[in-house]
Amino acid sequence: MKFVKERSQIANKSLTETLMSTLTTMKFDGSRTMHEHVIEMINIAARLKSLGITVDENFLVQFILNSLPFEYDPFHMNYDIMKDKWNVHELHNMLVQEETRLKNQENQSIHYVKNQRAEKKAYKKHGKGKRPLEIVKASSKVQKKYDKGHLCGKSGHFQKNYS
Repeated sequence: MKFVKERSQIANKSLTETLMSTLTTMKFDGSRTMHEHVIEMINIAARLKSLGITVDENFLVQFILNSLPFEYDPFHMNYDIMKDKWNVHELHNMLVQEETRLKNQENQSIHYVKNQRAEKKAYKKHGKGKRPLEIVKASSKVQKKYDKGHLCGKSGHFQKNYS
């Protein structure tokens, strides 16, 4: 019985170390949603509590903020200068909103870049501020001009026919 208890304590210490390490080094990489990321960090803190290690809510908020990538730096800086501090659930809600805002901003940037590329292509082909030429009736006149041969000037007679 003593042997089982000792092994259980060793396993708990190992699990505690692993969970603490995971909690303090976790990074949000965008492979899942912000909601899932924050919930996982909250769950790790709950598992640590069940093992006898209580993670203070202020520390958990700081761990979550530290797990954010550089895109969230303005969000993090705004939080740091606020007088009020958020609890984990308030931070969670605000991060989900920030994730949505960043995704919308990214989609608008992609749309802007695509439009800029199209404008650059038109600029290279047709010059600044000009659109591609619309060919309506002019094309039939051009076709008639080239229907005449180079040597005799008759329609349908081309130089290759005289070689």
